[in-house]
Amino acid sequence: MPITEILQKNADFYPNDCALVEINPKLEEQSRMTWREYSLIETSNYETYRQEITWGEFNKKANRFANLLLTRGIKKGDKVAILLMNCIEWLPIYFGILKTGALAVPLNYRYTADEIKYCLKLADADAIVFGPEFTGRVEEIYDRIPKVKTWLYVGADCPTFTESYDKLVSYCSTKAPDIKLTDDDEAAIYFSSGTTGFPKAILHKHRALMHSALTEQNHHSQTKNDVFLCMPPLYHTGAKMHWFGSLLVGGKTVILKGIKPEWIFKAISDEQCTIVWLLVPWAQDILDSIDRGDLKPEDYKLDQWRLMHIGAQPVPPSLIKRWKKIFPHHQYDTNYGLSESIGPGCVHLGVENIDKVGAIGKAGFGWQTKIVTPDGSEAKPHEVGELAVKGPGVMVCYYHDEKATNEVLKDGWLYTGDMAETDDDGFIYLVDRKKDVIISGGENLYPVQIEDFLRKNDAVKDVAVIGLPDARLGEIAAAIIEIKEGKTLTEDEVNEFCLDLPRYKRPRKIIFAEIPRNPTGKIEKPKLRKIYCGDSLVAQQNEIKN
Repeated sequence: MPITEILQKNADFYPNDCALVEINPKLEEQSRMTWREYSLIETSNYETYRQEITWGEFNKKANRFANLLLTRGIKKGDKVAILLMNCIEWLPIYFGILKTGALAVPLNYRYTADEIKYCLKLADADAIVFGPEFTGRVEEIYDRIPKVKTWLYVGADCPTFTESYDKLVSYCSTKAPDIKLTDDDEAAIYFSSGTTGFPKAILHKHRALMHSALTEQNHHSQTKNDVFLCMPPLYHTGAKMHWFGSLLVGGKTVILKGIKPEWIFKAISDEQCTIVWLLVPWAQDILDSIDRGDLKPEDYKLDQWRLMHIGAQPVPPSLIKRWKKIFPHHQYDTNYGLSESIGPGCVHLGVENIDKVGAIGKAGFGWQTKIVTPDGSEAKPHEVGELAVKGPGVMVCYYHDEKATNEVLKDGWLYTGDMAETDDDGFIYLVDRKKDVIISGGENLYPVQIEDFLRKNDAVKDVAVIGLPDARLGEIAAAIIEIKEGKTLTEDEVNEFCLDLPRYKRPRKIIFAEIPRNPTGKIEKPKLRKIYCGDSLVAQQNEIKN
């Protein structure tokens, strides 16, 4: 059953119940900056502090947009791109596209003009809907993508080269278009994180979207009374597929456009949120604010908060240990997934397995997993191999890229590129990305293991380990360390701290610098490699040898 039917059901059964709330906390001091300096989450100068819509209004908005697209010649199988910051219109627009039978194509809001053009061409986009933050970038490419015939603008002061979404949808019918959808119909194209070169286009069917909703609700037991706090970008599978659990039960969701700890606690308190999905840095910021006394939990209404879950990156066990001291009643879960597996949930820890913190868990609802060694056999416990997953959420293909598709899809299994191992109980532990393995003097070093160790140092806010070229060893491990505010740390202190590591695992170079992360919270190691060893490590090694 396509998820559009779930929206219609909610509108029929809960027409006057709140579906979405947008909270836009204002920065005390608005600094001048360009989109290139955007953080993962940004407040907006274009919206009010708080606005909400009911399930009935949500469905009507989606229907209006669907009917608008139909008047512009959009038909089943066409592609419509979304280039919007998180906002209350985002999800109705997404569902409006699906209701036409077209494919939704969400775009990363930190893309350059060239990246936007690249993705629109790769996805064969026929239309795009965008917000005021993107006017300059869109105007650069407007006349360079002839296939895109429809350009729609969300917001005030509509540019002359496009049409006003706000004005046009008001003239469209609120009745759902008579277009039949099946689970086998194509639904969306998502893009990979794009940490290496331009991103790949990932094609999914309606079956995958629906299964992600079922997986999320199965894992976290959402009910109609739960309130979900959503902060990560809606263009990525992570945030939206977690929200699908709320969609399935008709629960309220709060879209918070800001990640300051005090904003998060205020939203949880004011809106009585029960489920919060955090990225690791945000959880760390909350804990650090509490430790400093800047944030006092007792000043907020937090008793209803039942579940904190984390995804997108390995979770340091020390973080959860700290969290449980402050919030002992919280359920905790971590979820693993890729855009190629329709986001989180193909592997999950499970709220009942808090004693296994550090693992990503076992196969999620409706999923299968295996770990494959280099010779193609299934790995034994404690043997490192590549994690592969199989289930209804696996992508159809990389759109227009058969070679890349064949490299990762084999007999229905998606080879994730993540190196992992299981313990004696069958719980999966990530070791590292396959491409990130450091081979130093014939030894395989797995950066995540070193990073997890260094994060135990109280002065370390964030850390990334990469390989740097070395004349003797080929590669050495370098640790880039971001120090917590108010703390100090020297190279000698790091080296002394690392004495508890086996010698071959100790980083041979220490760099103190900020750690860049992509929109899904993952460390941008290609960017770090470019800064510290150039674009190609192999090329650097060859230069050293010569």
